[in-house]
Amino acid sequence: MSNSLISLLALIVTLGVLITVHEFGHFWVARRLGVKVLQFSIGFGKPLWKWRGRDGVEYLIATLPLGGYVKMLDEREGEVSPDDLPLAFNHQAIGSRIAIVAAGPLCNFLFAILAYSVMFMIGVPGAKPLLDAPKPGSIAAAGGFQKGDLVIAIDGKPTPTLSAVMLELVDRAMTGEIIQVKVQDAEDRERLRTLDVRDNQDLDKDGMTFDHAGLTPWHPVLPAVIGQVVHNGAAERTGLQAGDRILLADGERLANWQQWRSVIERHPGQPFPVRIEREGVEQTLQLMPDSRENKQGQQVGYIGAVAEIPDDLVRDLQVVVRYGPLEAVGAAVGKTWDMSWLTLRMLGRMLVGKASLDNLSGPITIARFAGQAASAGFMAFLSMLALVSLSLGVLNLLPVPVLDGGHLFYYLIEWIKGSPLSETVQNLGQRVGMAVLLLLMGLALFNDFSRLL
Repeated sequence: MSNSLISLLALIVTLGVLITVHEFGHFWVARRLGVKVLQFSIGFGKPLWKWRGRDGVEYLIATLPLGGYVKMLDEREGEVSPDDLPLAFNHQAIGSRIAIVAAGPLCNFLFAILAYSVMFMIGVPGAKPLLDAPKPGSIAAAGGFQKGDLVIAIDGKPTPTLSAVMLELVDRAMTGEIIQVKVQDAEDRERLRTLDVRDNQDLDKDGMTFDHAGLTPWHPVLPAVIGQVVHNGAAERTGLQAGDRILLADGERLANWQQWRSVIERHPGQPFPVRIEREGVEQTLQLMPDSRENKQGQQVGYIGAVAEIPDDLVRDLQVVVRYGPLEAVGAAVGKTWDMSWLTLRMLGRMLVGKASLDNLSGPITIARFAGQAASAGFMAFLSMLALVSLSLGVLNLLPVPVLDGGHLFYYLIEWIKGSPLSETVQNLGQRVGMAVLLLLMGLALFNDFSRLL
């Protein structure tokens, strides 16, 4: 199955599941509070499938799977008979209306907690946060980091995996203060390192990354042996196979994988001879690497192959985070809160220009990540679902008319002033909210296409 088809199917499953979860929240609470539900739709536009249940609700799957809705009995959307007025949404007490609207985002958060709970009970694999030597002249070098440091905690919060370290650094860098990092050095002694991000404009604008701070994950010295080749990559087209040992490349004798990679990067689109050993027999192949642009804007070669990693090295570098059922739920609640708060803070920084708008992503990027996660296995896909679900929860709670948060903002004003806003003001708010939403969607799609190009 092609990567594009996998990405498309993964996107459909992702949106289908999370939209259903969100709309079910509105649906379930509305029914429990005595509001009559007319339609439950996944998607917008022309119905592809519809069915009327015994409960009188019409269930639909529509053509455009970028949202959904629960249509309730409401005088503002059509005539309501006097007998049905108590069942209309607009006749409910303000507390009931708030509960119905808030239930959608709440279900997104509950789904994320459930997904993370399952992951923590099964066990989340990750890389040990072991560091290589910091880049000379970097923040990390100034903070005393050394090769062989194993990160234990950041500002007192345990960091069992490399991904946990990265997330904590992103979060702490937004404070613009000195970050305290507890490590276990190469001699198994606990040390305290620091990252001073108070005056670093790059970190303040783009968020903390290993690259900006000068931190580098530890990379083992691997032999120049092919572990796996990518389908239709330069390595496969040349005839390289898993298990091939690279002896010579462009006349240079190789001692490790890093040397092999360096030779490849120096030859973008340029053929050179490669001497290999396969099952004890030596042979020479003519390899022409493909070309791509690196972070510095330079063209470098790549062949679509990864190194063979010994099993014992994988075990030494990997850690599995696993909890019992109750601990897993607690960890999942904490993870959902941390990621939601981080998402909200990042959005706030984008609004005030302290974080790049390039961070916005649309359906194309989501499809790519969904496809990659689906290909990587159940745990990766479940993690992606949890992240997108809590992101939807956060976005829907923003006080923007059209979104759930905009309706909740209206109800808050109504509760304070004792009467609802006029229809004129609400309609104006809806138009402004729609314009903001379309602008954000346009920017997200622009970012999507820019990444593709």
